[in-house]
Amino acid sequence: MTQLPAPFADATATVLPGWIDNNGHMNVGYYHVVFDIAAEPFFEFLGLNREFRQRTGSSTFALESHLNFMREVKEGDPLRFEARLLDFDQKRIHFYQEMFHGTEGYLAATYESLSVHVNMSQRRTSPMPDELSARLSAVKQAHAHLPRPWQVGHVISAHPKR
Repeated sequence: MTQLPAPFADATATVLPGWIDNNGHMNVGYYHVVFDIAAEPFFEFLGLNREFRQRTGSSTFALESHLNFMREVKEGDPLRFEARLLDFDQKRIHFYQEMFHGTEGYLAATYESLSVHVNMSQRRTSPMPDELSARLSAVKQAHAHLPRPWQVGHVISAHPKR
């Protein structure tokens, strides 16, 4: 069996001119866009590729996501992403991504997300096929040794707990 990458680190992007706001850095909305772009190769790695979707008539929909902004990125900046599977059950996939500046190496943002498996003909939540559960189990085991980021499960509040 081939060793699975932990974390998964095959996604990259570049900050596009149209993503820049009046403050001269990437606009908040485009963080969601670029994390979604970076999630695509991660989901393919998990087994949720076009062939699987067509063959099974299933896909995933986002249920919830949380962004943390650490440092700004600007037009033309190269980005690289790392992703890890945190957990899953028969219908949900909980994952986490980090966005780094591609040349300077600093952590720019983090993204925690929960997706649900969907039967596309019914457009309803449904249990995932065994083959997907088996792949997720293998990836979860490979990612289990990675430290749990402090951002996971973080609650937004004007009065953070101390």
